[in-house]
Amino acid sequence: MYSTLNVDIRPGEGLGIFDIGASLWTILDRLRDLHHMFPQVDVKYDPDTSAITPIIVHVRPHLDLLFSGRSQRLHTISVRRLRDPNPPVMLRYNDTVISSTEEVLRRVVVNRTFGPTYPGDELRYPGLWFSFEDDSIAEGIQGTPAVDREQEVKRVFISQKGNDGKGEDALGEVKECAAMEGDISRAIVKIYDGVVLNFYGSSKSLHVRLGETRAQDLSMELGPPARIHYKEDERMSIHSSKKHGDAADDRGYFYNYFHHGIDFLISDSTHIVKKVILHTNIPGTPLFQRYKRCSWEIEGSPEDDEDDTPPRKRFYERFETISHFLDPHGTPTSMLLDRTDDEDNLTLPSSATRLYGYDGIILEVTESSQVVCVMLF
Repeated sequence: MYSTLNVDIRPGEGLGIFDIGASLWTILDRLRDLHHMFPQVDVKYDPDTSAITPIIVHVRPHLDLLFSGRSQRLHTISVRRLRDPNPPVMLRYNDTVISSTEEVLRRVVVNRTFGPTYPGDELRYPGLWFSFEDDSIAEGIQGTPAVDREQEVKRVFISQKGNDGKGEDALGEVKECAAMEGDISRAIVKIYDGVVLNFYGSSKSLHVRLGETRAQDLSMELGPPARIHYKEDERMSIHSSKKHGDAADDRGYFYNYFHHGIDFLISDSTHIVKKVILHTNIPGTPLFQRYKRCSWEIEGSPEDDEDDTPPRKRFYERFETISHFLDPHGTPTSMLLDRTDDEDNLTLPSSATRLYGYDGIILEVTESSQVVCVMLF
């Protein structure tokens, strides 16, 4: 027996537990915890440009969640198959049931509940609209001047006010909102130095410096890490210039901030940050959904002393562009990495990535030239 999906509509803000502006990582993590309620979830994306193109999460049979391409924020919620009883869905607005398996949502009910709006084939309100077409997110069929008061609503859409499916913002980025507060808005990577973290809802920033910032500083500024992981994988030490006996003395431990998309490697002797890893959360890669997307920007040197806007390359740019920015003289030799070697039950269309090392920074890159993560050391 299926339980009823009983959700409230919040125009411009969300539907039930789904908040407009919430991150893809947060929503998928929530769906995983509620697997008994949402057993069928599909993620659809463009494998060649998944760092910059929208992502659709189908929560079958009733919900389609559209996430913006660059920030991976919930942009639009679509509710469909309102009469499907497997499981039944109940929509409420201001504690009043407007749609259920027994209560058919019709044009007259919408008009009575939400008031008058501009004429058209869809009933549109700020942050909310109702469609009479089954499977189209676009404009409805143009034409019929006569209005049927008993016309049945087939789809309900919730989005930010202004991002309502009309105009240039239909697939644009989500404006800053309450659901983003406390998240990292951007991480400015400074090679040889560290990373500057900026946050939504705050004018303050956090400068994490390599060789200076302590584990205690991270806990005070970012809160306790989601996990502390002691470094055991020493396979990369074979490429180190240090003597073999020194490698074991320099293992350290990771502070994993999955909800910020960042790892910090900390010395186990000094408890000072010695490496920073920033994750892009690209669908189809082995690390997808382990970390929230961190919107990193690699900062270069100013062109002159008076230049207060140094050049930057961002997470969504192609590897070739970022590589030329880091080293105009050529691309370094890469190493092949397959993160599924230790995962017997994980199969991906393209699991292998390549590691490209530059002075002070390493890029992990997919076959489609998308940068999976950046490591500062």
